[in-house]
Amino acid sequence: MKLKVSLAALSIAAALQPALAEEKVLNLYSARHYQTDEALYADFTKQTGIKINRIEGKEDELLERIRNEGANSPADVLLTVDASRLAKAREMGLFAPLSSPILEKRIPAHLRTAEWAAFSTRARVIVYNKAKVSAADVQNYSDLANPKLKGKFCSRSGSHPYNLSLLASVIAHDGEARAEELARGMVANFARAPKGGDTDQIKAVAAGECGVAISNSYYVARLMRSNKAADQKVMEQVGIVWPNQATTGTHINVSGGGILKHAPNKAAALKFLEYLASDSAQRYFADGNNEWPVVASVKLANPALDKLGKFKADTLPVNSLAMYQVKAQMIFDRVGFK
Repeated sequence: MKLKVSLAALSIAAALQPALAEEKVLNLYSARHYQTDEALYADFTKQTGIKINRIEGKEDELLERIRNEGANSPADVLLTVDASRLAKAREMGLFAPLSSPILEKRIPAHLRTAEWAAFSTRARVIVYNKAKVSAADVQNYSDLANPKLKGKFCSRSGSHPYNLSLLASVIAHDGEARAEELARGMVANFARAPKGGDTDQIKAVAAGECGVAISNSYYVARLMRSNKAADQKVMEQVGIVWPNQATTGTHINVSGGGILKHAPNKAAALKFLEYLASDSAQRYFADGNNEWPVVASVKLANPALDKLGKFKADTLPVNSLAMYQVKAQMIFDRVGFK
């Protein structure tokens, strides 16, 4: 198992020594790999005086590490992306109960649970080639199964959590039969076998290799904000659709975290999570990584998000995304969405 360990993480062992038990410290295990988060952590330390020791790694590696460390784990908080991964940590019994009037007041009920909370959101949008596909033909996720798009749909792997969560939301709203119908139709419309990440899908659409794809919104915003001529050309070729605006709203996934059951610094951990719901932290999520804040009143200064405009977001409780993940994977496997 390979983990990226920050220099600050080297002091975790020292932080566990009884003589230093009163030191103001927070041990953070994070699967968020965004450089812009550095400013977020620095701001927290500046405001509170609490030093952050951080270990970064892949989601499954961090979950397994926390479980193996057991009661001796130095980890106070786990931060990761995708509701299913947060739910997996809960199912493994890693989280402590989360009780905070501040979080309950600032974070909408459908974006938090009894053990963890979301602090930013990202939408799963439809990206289409303006010269090959009409926006009118891709207004809903169900349109991706329309035979009219045969040979035009591109996607990353069906086993990726972003796609699993999308199909889980379809199961929650419309049932397994409709979800399988969608998945089967998408496979029938493949322009090529699934490969790459969301940015690869956008570029493939722009190049005409595909007519349409799905992507998390922050990848779109990242290209929009790029100063590279090639990225600007990509965005000139593609259009963006907020799916399901007349029905359930566009599918939303989250980035979030919770306090770990054996956290040695629970007070600092709670202070950190409450900080993540503050106006300043919420602006870091939005302006730094092109995600939407969960606190509706926060004012943004992100030109790409402004340009993308307002949309109706699905308010399906985040727990539902996790509840149907296994069924979503079974459906994708059954229809050959590898």
